[in-house]
Amino acid sequence: MEAASKFNCPVIIQAGNGESQFFAGKSINDKNACAAGAVALAIHVRTMAAYYGVPVILHSDHCAKKLTPWFEGMLEADEAYFAQYGEPLFSSHMLDMSEEPDDENIAICAQYFRRMAPMGLWMEMEIGITGGEEDEVDNTDVDEDKLYTSPEQVWKTKPLVPFLKCFLLPLRSAMFMEW
Repeated sequence: MEAASKFNCPVIIQAGNGESQFFAGKSINDKNACAAGAVALAIHVRTMAAYYGVPVILHSDHCAKKLTPWFEGMLEADEAYFAQYGEPLFSSHMLDMSEEPDDENIAICAQYFRRMAPMGLWMEMEIGITGGEEDEVDNTDVDEDKLYTSPEQVWKTKPLVPFLKCFLLPLRSAMFMEW
């Protein structure tokens, strides 16, 4: 935030599950620690952003299916914050259900979109396979042709059209489609 203030520009601050656990404290062995760490980080960032005078986007990154308790905790905090202040605590979240079959991935995302959309909360969904390693998901040996979202997978997201203003798909290349 200090650098953003110095150069008078907005900044994105994001945390994954591991960073959220780190912020909570690695020695805490509680199923809610990661969510509590993410919420504490978000409150800290919101508080300090006012002193730096810069717009900050708060984003959670790469929530795989096995990490949904972390996502649920953050979403509950968003709902509570929204009820009190008229805006969610975070700006956006990323669901990375790329290990799941496409239909299940889309159904899970749609379930969360229904909760997020009334708050204007953005979601980045990962329908394709990501490269590299992120939060214990290792795709370093995946064929490059299989990386990211394919045009065929984009067509499968048609049930999400009602939420178009609030979601983002990382794509292989620019694709323009008409529903």
